[in-house]
Amino acid sequence: MEVLLVNATGLLLIAWIIWWFWLGPKYKAGKGVAGGGKLCILVKDGVYEPDRIRIPADRPTTLHFYRKDPSPCSEWVLFPDLEISAELALNKETIVEIPVSAPGEYPFTCQMQMYRGVLVVEP
Repeated sequence: MEVLLVNATGLLLIAWIIWWFWLGPKYKAGKGVAGGGKLCILVKDGVYEPDRIRIPADRPTTLHFYRKDPSPCSEWVLFPDLEISAELALNKETIVEIPVSAPGEYPFTCQMQMYRGVLVVEP
């Protein structure tokens, strides 16, 4: 009986881990920043805040990342579809330049894809 309980607990834990890292909600609903002004992204407690950023397609944009999370996973931000990456300094602002881009959604993540966000380029 104990073996069944241990196995069931292990399977539930594995299922939860798979959901959390690969199948769970990638982005927080309702978050966003309209283009214009200084776009600041806080890297803290395993998330980008905000994790959904809207920018205009017709001009380059500067994003200001401020990393408060000492986790090694938070050291880099990657925009794979735009071929942009930046090392984020701890407790300092890091500037990431986004060139003029085609309208669409461009995911950004840490190198392990645990921190996730999306850059929405609007026409």
